[in-house]
Amino acid sequence: MDEKPFETMNVIPFVDIMLVLLTIVLVTSSFIANGTIPVNLPQATQTVIEADKASVIELGKAGDLYFKGKAVTLDNLKAELQPLGRDTSLIIRADRDITLQHFIDVADILKQMNFKKVAVQTKTGT
Repeated sequence: MDEKPFETMNVIPFVDIMLVLLTIVLVTSSFIANGTIPVNLPQATQTVIEADKASVIELGKAGDLYFKGKAVTLDNLKAELQPLGRDTSLIIRADRDITLQHFIDVADILKQMNFKKVAVQTKTGT
């Protein structure tokens, strides 16, 4: 057998792959540097909710938690929600500057307790 020596190498596919990897690294590195992905939250149109019958859970900017206007902790919130029926309407009013974890903690409690009618109050768009 007559073997032909390796004379040339096609590097174009290699360069293409490297450029794709470089693009991925550059795009994701900006997310890592900031620590967050910038999100511009949309405004929602106002929905009609029976506010008289709804119980309100409020999350203050400093991480304060209120249920029906009374300051509570997460454990106290569970105790306050326990006697309510699972079809009770709940409105979550959260400051836009709170950490996501505070909101998730409250939402997780509501999910564990199987509440079905939960709404998040938003500012109406103009």
